[in-house]
Amino acid sequence: MKIKHPFVTEKATMMLEGENKLQFIVQRDATKQDIKRELESAFEQEVAEVRTMMTMKGEKKAIVKFSDAKAAEEILSRLGIM
Repeated sequence: MKIKHPFVTEKATMMLEGENKLQFIVQRDATKQDIKRELESAFEQEVAEVRTMMTMKGEKKAIVKFSDAKAAEEILSRLGIM
């Protein structure tokens, strides 16, 4: 399991609403292909783009954009966050 948990902040919520993107904290050794494969198999939604970065705390964060316009909201509701 390369994905640890969703990363939900005010900025992440704005990205969800405006750009259909979700943020996740992932393991440091996770590649973009690993993240894409895991999300597509877990939530059965097509991933359009994955961007990764390191946070100031030394954690790796993935910003994921989905092909379907409502996929991000659906995933957060499945996780019980929205």
